[in-house]
Amino acid sequence: MEMKKLLFVSLSLALVLGIAKSFDFEENDLASEKSLWDLYERWRSHHTVTRSLDEKNNRFNVFKANVMHVHNTNKLDKPYKLKLNKFADMTNYEFRSIYADSKVNHHRMFRGMSHDNGPFMYENVEGVPSSIDWRKIGAVTGVKDQGQCGSCWAFSTIVAVEGINQIKTQKLVSLSEQELVDCDTEVNQGCNGGLMECAFEFIKQNGITTETNYPYAAKDGTCNIQKRINQQCQLMAMRMSLLTMKKHC
Repeated sequence: MEMKKLLFVSLSLALVLGIAKSFDFEENDLASEKSLWDLYERWRSHHTVTRSLDEKNNRFNVFKANVMHVHNTNKLDKPYKLKLNKFADMTNYEFRSIYADSKVNHHRMFRGMSHDNGPFMYENVEGVPSSIDWRKIGAVTGVKDQGQCGSCWAFSTIVAVEGINQIKTQKLVSLSEQELVDCDTEVNQGCNGGLMECAFEFIKQNGITTETNYPYAAKDGTCNIQKRINQQCQLMAMRMSLLTMKKHC
């Protein structure tokens, strides 16, 4: 259960941060077919989205439906607001097929894992605030783009390690998702999906280098041993409330 909570929190954080690259629109943009077409063209220009003439009408209809979904949802009393990101002319099925289709058998993996506390533990849980925004404290790096690669597992893992390292050292260092994509391949499958728990174990055993040293390529590659020589962070222990580093960033 705790592993599922960690997955949910990390993935939710990644999705929420994604709105920073979003595109705003006004009520009058929805007034007519022409204004919606104008909105669609502005959106394509903003996100540099190229569509052929043959597919443009269909993409526009999908875009309209997504715009209305965003508009109608934002009129409700929800604790969040939706915006138009660069996927706004894709259907939910298309998005899930491209970005959420994992070849890793998650259910089989979780069934094989221990359901006790394992390496997780709680510390100092009395008197904690009901909520905290780690972005305001400086423990979250800027928005990253995974591109057309199913590497959300790597981004979720890295953002958690970046955050806990900042909390422990007061230094925010952007770490390498690409190292996980290329090198953590015993169970995880790069752009075809993976599990955070396995990625944490990889970092525990091997460390992780910086994004500058091993930049993201949004595709599967061969593990670059030279780039991995300068490992910046290594987890000595994994804790739900505390990740300690063998070597601080």
